[in-house]
Amino acid sequence: MYILGIETSCDETAAAVVLDGRTIVSNIVASQIDLHARYGGVFPELASRAHVEAIGAVVEQAVQDAGIPFDRLDAIAVTRGPGLVGSLLVGVNYAKGLALATGKPLLGINHLEGHVYSLWLTEPYREPQFPVLVLIVSGGHTELLLMTGHGQYQRLGGTVDDAAGEAFDKVGRLLGLPFPGGPHIERAAQLGNPIAYKFPRAKRDDSYDFSFSGLKTAVMREVTVPQSGSEPRQRSPEKTPKLRTDISVNDVAAAFQDALVSILVEKTARAAKAYQVTEILMAGGVSANQALRQRMRAEAGLPVRCPPLHLCTDNAAMIAAAGFFRYEAGLRDGLDLDVTAMWPLTGDAYAR
Repeated sequence: MYILGIETSCDETAAAVVLDGRTIVSNIVASQIDLHARYGGVFPELASRAHVEAIGAVVEQAVQDAGIPFDRLDAIAVTRGPGLVGSLLVGVNYAKGLALATGKPLLGINHLEGHVYSLWLTEPYREPQFPVLVLIVSGGHTELLLMTGHGQYQRLGGTVDDAAGEAFDKVGRLLGLPFPGGPHIERAAQLGNPIAYKFPRAKRDDSYDFSFSGLKTAVMREVTVPQSGSEPRQRSPEKTPKLRTDISVNDVAAAFQDALVSILVEKTARAAKAYQVTEILMAGGVSANQALRQRMRAEAGLPVRCPPLHLCTDNAAMIAAAGFFRYEAGLRDGLDLDVTAMWPLTGDAYAR
């Protein structure tokens, strides 16, 4: 069964063809990193326009690379949320047009569930033995989920403010590192001392929620020059407080990364034990972080599975994989499918 996936939830225009929910036949991603780098983050209106310009060519290339005629496709899966509304509309409307023109079934996919099913695209393929614990860590999301079967989720906790990837980006900007911040902080941290600075581990409580806003603020106060008098700190997204000259960027990066990773591992390991899961699945852009992978494997006491690096960030193969399992469950969406900026992944995701 061939599923065409389309992903435009944020700043990646992506299309892919996946066979039986497990084998990538083609996978095309048009990145907008260079477009948004000057802003230190994603500029929503520019992202939407870039999707409009790229989506036709990206989908055409994905089908062409798959080497199969369009009529061999069994369904079209598209991200309908959560994400930036303007970006989501581009992908959903394009998918609806394809479905109308070809008569192919349409499947609206939760972006978070797509990240979960990126684990089904690893080689060699191995079906997880439920229940499993899923940690989704990306630029927009930090979610801890108990997955008891296909489409069956219990949300145990998540971030109450900044997502883990957002914290990486904001701290990276404070340190004068390029966007996106995650990979650059990771590289700097490899040269730094993680105990050179003592940053807080927020929400060290009995819940499975996370908080990274205070950590980001602690880093800002440590590394930036205090402003004189009663003048408030600069808060404009176009301006960055001045970096102190006596700090070590590598040490700050290492200490920040250690603080963020330690709380992710601590709470995930505790949840895995409490719910007696068979393994831990990590997905999303931050799951590419090697310090997180190594520490989770060392301290969780369970097998830990992560996607290959090229499937950690947003892509359409994961959307097609999730679409396969929805298709098999008999789900279909109509041409009245609409986008949703907020769409928690909890309960029975296949409920009609």
